[in-house]
Amino acid sequence: MSPPDEAPPGVIRVRAANPSPLTLDGTNTYVAGGWVVDPGPADEAHVGAVLAAAPVSVEGIVLTHGHGDHAEGAAAMAARAGGVPVVRPGDGDRVGPFEVVATPGHSVDSVCLLLGRICFTGDTVLGQGSVFVAPGEGSLAAYLASLERLRALDLEVLCPGHGPFVADPRAKLGEYIAHRLERERKLVAALDRGARTRDELLDAAWDDVPPDLRPAAAITLAAHLEKLAGETRLPEDLDPAIYTERRTAGT
Repeated sequence: MSPPDEAPPGVIRVRAANPSPLTLDGTNTYVAGGWVVDPGPADEAHVGAVLAAAPVSVEGIVLTHGHGDHAEGAAAMAARAGGVPVVRPGDGDRVGPFEVVATPGHSVDSVCLLLGRICFTGDTVLGQGSVFVAPGEGSLAAYLASLERLRALDLEVLCPGHGPFVADPRAKLGEYIAHRLERERKLVAALDRGARTRDELLDAAWDDVPPDLRPAAAITLAAHLEKLAGETRLPEDLDPAIYTERRTAGT
């Protein structure tokens, strides 16, 4: 039985109407400590719903990263809130009530925001499913290091950018790390057996992915191969185009 999807005290969640295979039920915008975390897409109805849900006037807007489904509504929301600041913070910053922890991997600029033991994760951790990591913009090696950094913290609940709240952060982070390492184990085994094409590698290591997510899986495959290349663990006869060709999965 799944735990109840209940917001921690002092946190209000408003979900944007932008569902998709990658955004799940939509982007989560939060109001906490007088600030808005991730204003979401440029959707007038969503902007209005967030401001209406705020129990007090909004002091500022802070972003976990710059992707459009999290950040495009920032300018409109800031204007409607009276010209409040929009902040894209860095590691160690203090923004309003939040402490900032850099967690690159999904994107170079990804951060998590700590409000005591409550952690707003953006796209570093989702409430369900795994996080999209694309080579070039993201880095699987950096992402695994970010997950380990979060796992070392004493966290009570995760407030993800998509999906439900996570009531057992340490278990979730452990699952995320184990999931990535298991993909890597399957991928290395397939390479050892002689698999060399994108489809062969996807069939071996991403055999559980539904057809509509296979393009995203192909990009994640490239991220894994890029990590292995950096560790000089790829066979010499593997075509680098499999992991250096830039592809987009759509959002």
